[in-house]
Amino acid sequence: MRIASGQFSAGTDPQRNLGQILQLMTSAARGGAELLVLPESSLYAGNEPPAVLARVAQPLDGPFISGIAASARDLQLPVVVGTAEANPDGFPFNTLVALDASGAVQATYRKVHLYDAFGYRESSGTTPGVIAKPQLLDLAGLRFGMLTCYDLRFPESARHLLDAGADVLLLPAMWIVGPGKEDHWNTLVRARAIENTAYVVTANQTGPLATGYSIMVDPFGVVIANAGEASGVIFSELSAERIGVVRARVPSLLNRRFTVAPLEPQPCRVKPEKA
Repeated sequence: MRIASGQFSAGTDPQRNLGQILQLMTSAARGGAELLVLPESSLYAGNEPPAVLARVAQPLDGPFISGIAASARDLQLPVVVGTAEANPDGFPFNTLVALDASGAVQATYRKVHLYDAFGYRESSGTTPGVIAKPQLLDLAGLRFGMLTCYDLRFPESARHLLDAGADVLLLPAMWIVGPGKEDHWNTLVRARAIENTAYVVTANQTGPLATGYSIMVDPFGVVIANAGEASGVIFSELSAERIGVVRARVPSLLNRRFTVAPLEPQPCRVKPEKA
């Protein structure tokens, strides 16, 4: 199947962000994409404290997702996009929404690992998702699982999706700039592909806040598309046959001796870095 990744820099105006997304969707559809993956925090992104999200978050039937859904229906283009989902019981959720070609919500994923690292505390304004059975997407004979940004640093999250039947990992992100961050991004994305013999398709935000360089990686760890620093859309072909060939050659999923199970949050033994 032909997949697309769209990267851009979201700002503090949700309507302007929606406009940029609709342009990316049009480009993806013209390029023959059967699925478009868009970044985390596409609704709203800024350098304010996380608590600001409570004022801008929207329900999944609000104008932001509804606008994307209408375009998905018009273009007959399934889309995965990150938003701040309003939560009547507390802080909003950092949520991925998968829309099918009719614009209907097909699956959601609420980010489990909140970004409490590098001097930032996402948990001070966001509610973590509950660990549950993954909602997978079935398209063109492939099964897709969803992760968000900081989840990339936890290999168990990817393996949890593989155990549920995924063979392609979708990773919307807002990978914040900083020393070594681009190197971490590239290394970790390729590692998740190699250790799971699965495709990994990322959609990252661009600068000034995030690193850009959305990449698609095949099951053998080969980077098959790279968006660089600029906003835009990249494409690649995914193949169930390629997954089968790699897994026959490197049967690491069959050879493993450990399972993955949810863990109760543990107290941090190391003081987090100060902002």
